[in-house]
Amino acid sequence: MFNRKHPAQEESTFQKVDHTIPNATFKIVELLRNALQHRADNQEIVIVCIGTDRSTGDALGPLVGTKLKTYQVNQADIRGTLDDPVHAMNLSDTMNEIESKYHNPFVIAIDACLGKLNSVGNITIGTGSLKPGAGVNKELPEVGDVYITGTVNVGGFMEYLVLQNTRLSLVMKMADTIARALSIALIRTKQPSALPIRQVQSIRA
Repeated sequence: MFNRKHPAQEESTFQKVDHTIPNATFKIVELLRNALQHRADNQEIVIVCIGTDRSTGDALGPLVGTKLKTYQVNQADIRGTLDDPVHAMNLSDTMNEIESKYHNPFVIAIDACLGKLNSVGNITIGTGSLKPGAGVNKELPEVGDVYITGTVNVGGFMEYLVLQNTRLSLVMKMADTIARALSIALIRTKQPSALPIRQVQSIRA
């Protein structure tokens, strides 16, 4: 397990959405579309879903990656799934591989985090990078031009055990919301006209 740190507020702008509110998915879609406006037309999109399936709370990223693969999202290169997770031990190698494959890619980083009790269930979308670290004796690279984090539990005390004892139900629901929103936002980025109803229904199913 390794902790996550949000980018310093002066380096990042971010907004939070409670995943339980009506139309949470489409609120996140609009935030993502705004964030994607910082991307140049020729930049390839790479989604790096950070975490591990060995810990319930830390599985948010791999769950999102797996769902995006299931949705057959072809507007981006997706890294990090339940079968092939991106975590502390291979994050540097993964980022080096991405940099060698793409020239100046636009990276969306997805990860779980811990926070205050009243923030649990919130999904945060922001510009800037995630800074993994603190929980491992290894210097890890900052990741992302845009980030999405899900606050899965309360932080501040015995965080490793807290992640291990996080409700899978919450993590699954948040992963569903993030994956649906990303799928729709990416399709609308490539096809600015409204998404066909049948595609929205398919993604929301």
